[in-house]
Amino acid sequence: FLMGKVNLFWFRRDLRLNDNAGLYHALKSGNPVLPVFIFDTNILDKISDRTDARVSYIHNCIQQIHSELQKYSTTILIRIGDPVKEMSKLVEEFPVETIYTNHDFESYAIIRDANVGRMVSQKGIGFKTFKDHVIFEKSEVVKDDGTPYTVFTPYSKKWKAKLLNKQSENEEQSSFYFKSYPTEKYFHNFLKISPYAFPSLDQIGFQPSKVVIPSIDVPTSLIKNYNEQRDFPGINGTSKLGIHFRFGKISIREKARKAFILNETYLNELIWRDFYSQILFHFPYVENGPFRKEYSQIKWLNNTEDFEKWCNGRTGYPIVDAGMAELNQTGFMHNRVRMIVASFLTKHLLIDWRWGEHYFAEKLLDFDLASNNGGWQWAAGCGTDAAPYFRIFNPASQTEKFDKNLVYIRKWVPDFDSSSYPKPIVDHAFARQRCLETYKKALSK
Repeated sequence: FLMGKVNLFWFRRDLRLNDNAGLYHALKSGNPVLPVFIFDTNILDKISDRTDARVSYIHNCIQQIHSELQKYSTTILIRIGDPVKEMSKLVEEFPVETIYTNHDFESYAIIRDANVGRMVSQKGIGFKTFKDHVIFEKSEVVKDDGTPYTVFTPYSKKWKAKLLNKQSENEEQSSFYFKSYPTEKYFHNFLKISPYAFPSLDQIGFQPSKVVIPSIDVPTSLIKNYNEQRDFPGINGTSKLGIHFRFGKISIREKARKAFILNETYLNELIWRDFYSQILFHFPYVENGPFRKEYSQIKWLNNTEDFEKWCNGRTGYPIVDAGMAELNQTGFMHNRVRMIVASFLTKHLLIDWRWGEHYFAEKLLDFDLASNNGGWQWAAGCGTDAAPYFRIFNPASQTEKFDKNLVYIRKWVPDFDSSSYPKPIVDHAFARQRCLETYKKALSK
């Protein structure tokens, strides 16, 4: 049958129909829009755990989009393979004028998008990407001299000032602000097409996960009390929305709007996402090495037995072991505890932060390269943070402060006060001294 020009919308880390920047622009483009999702085998082939909860989660999100789209007599086209090859086939199959999608600043994504863009432009097809994953990106929040911020506090002040400075009623310009993109106004512009077969998880090479995904519905009271409760792992005081932000199941604009009204501390957490995203954009070398290059001189011990004990939550430090047990069993770890376990690995055990970063990348449901990398470099003292390397968390005083009644520890390390529980892997005072000397020596070169 003959078909006029169509545009493709390529879903990636923006798995929703509402308030989706790239989708909004596609639907307003004048051509009917065909939604597409590619299960990227370049990424999936690297995942050793075939029950990875994140793959199940993505599959579920796409299935929900698929069901919603059927109300508009359309479908989502699913492909499995290398995105460049799959896109090449799609533009042969359909009379595509432009591919629309949203930005991604991870190094693999930048190369992938450049390759897709180059391939389609040779065929006379457009490739347009939009900002959707953050509120401000690239160089939208910079110092007065145009250089990027490398310290969070001044960045966050400028971020808030910029936000309040400009209000726009113009739908087109709302990407700068908390205003949403009213995609639903244009849903009639989807290409009318009968549904395609939807692949099972098994066809993608995965099995369902038993890991429970945190709810997307967070009580308003939790956000209101966030600043008072967020540091105590024994209470339900954090939103656990990380995975939904990571894959764009919820709109960052919508959540930031609520946080702006309800709780500035929670809003700051969202600003940290933007901050680390622009650090990765401006300083792509952080993906493989320290932000502060002088820290590459540190002589790590990298004892594999110690690392195994840390991974398995058997260090003899209950707060550290509780965090690792929570991570290994649920794919989540409380934010305060993330700092403690990361500090312990890098400072107490003198194990390269990249080992820990890699382990978190495999295990965390909400793994996001920019934030995970930023957090680990912060813990190791080699990142953007202004605080010096001699900040070394004491697990005992952190426990006293944040899990005084051992609620969290009892939950995740039930044998911590029994004879089966291991002795501490290293003495705190000794480890602290050794760390200070090691860092000092490396930095005096």
